[in-house]
Amino acid sequence: MPGNPVIKNIPPSPPPPATASPPAAQQTPAAQQTPAATPDATRLGRGLAAFRIFTGVILLANGLAKFLGIAQIKIGPYNANLESEGKKAELPLVGRFINNVLLPNVGALGWLIAVFEVGVGLLLVLGLISRGAALLALFHGLGLAVLYFSSDRWLFEQPFDYVPAAILALVPSGLVWGLDGRLPLERARQGRWPF
Repeated sequence: MPGNPVIKNIPPSPPPPATASPPAAQQTPAAQQTPAATPDATRLGRGLAAFRIFTGVILLANGLAKFLGIAQIKIGPYNANLESEGKKAELPLVGRFINNVLLPNVGALGWLIAVFEVGVGLLLVLGLISRGAALLALFHGLGLAVLYFSSDRWLFEQPFDYVPAAILALVPSGLVWGLDGRLPLERARQGRWPF
């Protein structure tokens, strides 16, 4: 059989239509076509870790100040201490709690708050159970916001008490520069809550 006459008579398919493409000098590799605003995951992780450590240092310093007996800070007209906040409290429940429960027992409760702040601060600095520690810090910061609100001060006077904690409770920041990523638990290495 010399060949199939039907196959020989089929014309060749036309070439694909030409697409307009930029000259070779203007073409960029696919890796370089990402938007400039997209952060590198490593840089983002390091930034969040620095944020976590900063928040932990603030809590740690507050707790250590209580252990060292630094109960009042006065800079010009600014006077910050728990007793003056309690006396200014205008919300009945908050004022009663501060004046009738907290201030009479400030010795024992002060130590408890100091241990809490030092413990949570250390967890954040070390990146251990980082999101759980941030949630504890968030409740602490919101408690301070209620105290400020009840004493007729601006509610957002010290947002560094609760805004960083709210962000860190959502993000597994302990995976970079922290112990969460080094724990032998698979849950911790994957950054699942509370890690």
